[in-house]
Amino acid sequence: MSLRAALLASVFFAPEAQALSLEFPALATPMAEQSESKDSYFVPTTPFQDGSVIGITAEGAVTQQSWKVGGGSLTTLQILAPLREQLGDAGYETIYECEAQICGGFDFRYEIDILPEPDMHVNLGDYRYHAARRAHDEGPEYAVLIVSRSANAGFVQLTRVGRAQPEAAATTSTKTPAPNASLAPTGPIGDQLEAHGHATLDDLYFQTGSSELGPDSFASLASLAEYLAARPDRRVVLVGHTDAQGALDRNVALSERRARAVMERLIKQHDVPAGQVDAKGVGYLAPRASNLTEEGRAQNRRVEAILTSTE
Repeated sequence: MSLRAALLASVFFAPEAQALSLEFPALATPMAEQSESKDSYFVPTTPFQDGSVIGITAEGAVTQQSWKVGGGSLTTLQILAPLREQLGDAGYETIYECEAQICGGFDFRYEIDILPEPDMHVNLGDYRYHAARRAHDEGPEYAVLIVSRSANAGFVQLTRVGRAQPEAAATTSTKTPAPNASLAPTGPIGDQLEAHGHATLDDLYFQTGSSELGPDSFASLASLAEYLAARPDRRVVLVGHTDAQGALDRNVALSERRARAVMERLIKQHDVPAGQVDAKGVGYLAPRASNLTEEGRAQNRRVEAILTSTE
């Protein structure tokens, strides 16, 4: 794929004058596409407050696409701003926009239908939401952007709802996953633990080769602490994972130090009782993606919470 082709994502909005391709501010790699010829999609138009989000249930053809953008140096606003401008040029008017904590953190994020990891990654402490609408004779059309980033890349999801788009007109429930794609559980940390027995704390980050946890107030830790406070009978083990670079013994030791750093943050800053958490490391023995690519290695470097309660 040429650089120009990678920068221009084939996203057709099909106004009568001409189709529009979104131009990204850095190299953009298509990750996935999923379409329904007739469905509904909830478009939030307020932040999460008083226990709920107010929005519009849009109906029509629903198409979701995601991209991995750049190498992680761009902020979410730097990624969103040019895309938002292009939507405006195509006739879309903003109906609501917010940033992570103003949106409502993880509560707001889980009101939105997001493509699963690794096709789309949402850092619960660093994401932006943009919803826009334009009028058409056949009814309103909606475009919803979610922009987030990990330590290694930015991520964009675009959802379009309205009349059938040219490339989706004859397609129903189709999806082209990225290589090594896996269906990861999504939802609040507590719900993941109850339903699946484990949850990845995807918004955490460490310096390369270091066990020092970043200084941010990570939404996943707040969510996990809230769950443990509400369920004092539950116990979890934090399991550190690495990629396959380097010797196994060193990776096991590093992964355990990282898991212990997370445990200490939960105990000291979130008042989680020490008896509810433990920490272990398994190095590179439990990958969730191939270690042959940087993308796969980045997915493998993680800390997971494992529910060990049996009753």
